[in-house]
Amino acid sequence: MADVVNELPRSQDTPSMPRSRSRLYLDSDAEQIPIVYRPEYNISLFGMEKLHPFDAGKWGNVIKCLDKKKVIKNCKIVSPEEARDEDLLLVHSPGYIRSLKWSFNVAKITEVPPVALLPNCIVQERILRPFRYQTGGSALAGKLAMEHGWAINIGGGFHHCCSEKGGGFCAYADITLAIYLVLLNYQNVQRVMIIDLDAHQGNGHERDFIGRRDVYILDVYNKYIYPRDEFAKQAISRRVELFAFTEDEEYLHKVNTHVEGALNEFHPQFVVYNAGTDIMIGDSLGLLSISKKGIIERDEIVWRKVRQRGIPIMMVTSGGYQRSTAAVIADSIINLKNKDLISLSGG
Repeated sequence: MADVVNELPRSQDTPSMPRSRSRLYLDSDAEQIPIVYRPEYNISLFGMEKLHPFDAGKWGNVIKCLDKKKVIKNCKIVSPEEARDEDLLLVHSPGYIRSLKWSFNVAKITEVPPVALLPNCIVQERILRPFRYQTGGSALAGKLAMEHGWAINIGGGFHHCCSEKGGGFCAYADITLAIYLVLLNYQNVQRVMIIDLDAHQGNGHERDFIGRRDVYILDVYNKYIYPRDEFAKQAISRRVELFAFTEDEEYLHKVNTHVEGALNEFHPQFVVYNAGTDIMIGDSLGLLSISKKGIIERDEIVWRKVRQRGIPIMMVTSGGYQRSTAAVIADSIINLKNKDLISLSGG
């Protein structure tokens, strides 16, 4: 584990007021809701993005679905800043940031081999810049969650990236950065929980927080798929390994049981919820068999248990490799609104 992550701040029990302002911690006005997004999240690379199963326009499609159903208006969404080197170096080593200036390394991270042949200036603009905006969005969502009790970054959730290494379509450690800034800025937050319900093991943030008693990780994942990182598993506080093609009944029972157990065991003061939708039936990489209804119910379980305890929660959308994924995320957000777990009205 890199020294830069070993130095993540440990906060003291003092009032919940920011004490060290980040340039990513933008102010929002009373008419805005704590949903974070901007069009720069989406990736367009001359059609090469289609070589990866990930929907490179997923994030914009979520917003389109919400707009179509007249749930929110774009003007009410909070727009983040791009994370720059000065921000990324809070959690990444200088060597890792330099490594991204080689297109070959980015090609390995994104799993799109032709990217290695592109000039790095194009790779920076068309691939890494969207990731940096989403990383800035996760950082901002942490602040908004502390202020409003909840926040959703329509992007982010790059849980395979740690301080020294990217992979699995994850180039920046946005979860680590969001937690770093909350611990640094809000002195009353001493215990943070990551609830990672993406189909894949969250080995990036796990590697970053190995040995940290103030960060509790609940990870529920398909044990037969990438990344199978045995070293990172040492950081998992509550590990739930699933068989391939697990279905709704078993899955939802385990989520309900283990989210409840984790919250009762650790009593966090801030929660990061990595809400990957690659658990959905038909996903070629997640290889689980959870229905659309099951995903919506899963999200409701997490939000209800966290919100009932009055704990600030930020959600990131993480993996999901089907074209129907965006509509499921939108429907889940609408369900959270209908169940009074979030409010989509400004003011």
